[in-house]
Amino acid sequence: MLVTGFEPFLTFPVNPSGQIAAALDGEALGTGRVVGRVLPVAYERAGEMVEALLDELRPDAVVALGLAAGRERICFERVAINCMDGEVDNQGVRHQDELIDPQGPAAYFTTLPIRAMEEQLRAEAIPAAISNTAGTYLCNYVMYRLLHHLSRTGRRIPAGFVHLPASHDLAVALERPVPSWPADDLKRATERSVEALLGWMATSSSTGPSSEPRNTPHGHALRWGRGRGYAHPH
Repeated sequence: MLVTGFEPFLTFPVNPSGQIAAALDGEALGTGRVVGRVLPVAYERAGEMVEALLDELRPDAVVALGLAAGRERICFERVAINCMDGEVDNQGVRHQDELIDPQGPAAYFTTLPIRAMEEQLRAEAIPAAISNTAGTYLCNYVMYRLLHHLSRTGRRIPAGFVHLPASHDLAVALERPVPSWPADDLKRATERSVEALLGWMATSSSTGPSSEPRNTPHGHALRWGRGRGYAHPH
């Protein structure tokens, strides 16, 4: 099980996603063991690192974490789009209205069982929701590169992205008010999410390799249609 997070970036001197990924490294959860890695907030380096980790570790599942300061809940992302548009990264690189991969599909749906993961958190009174936008910055970029690499290499494993609210430490460091959680609660929510994923994997393995999570249309890539618009998955 691979769990990734990000280093601090822009005006965010603390990034709970990277802290949690580092804290989970080597931890046993359910029937699996976590490999936690912290990604740079740099477009090309982050994408290359994700692909290298997939090839080196060949994990059974991937949960990529990122910070969404301003959100109040744990957000399971449904889709990554083929678009880069946002602030500069930590190397000063900025993309605007650009494709991540000009030859790639318009979007990828997550292959994580996000409905089961969300329901598990809510059953434990942990605020959670499914989100239909991962943005157009590094979080969306990493989610797209992750799913695109798995698709190109023909590997069908659960993989996707989860956005975390700010931690109290980050909220104190910022000059503007943002909703925040205790760091321990963010870590616990991530652990419960991973455990829900592992439980789903154990159950779905008995139904065969074609089992798909109950959260997306059939097929998880959206191709470009005529005029570069979205086409239904085939």
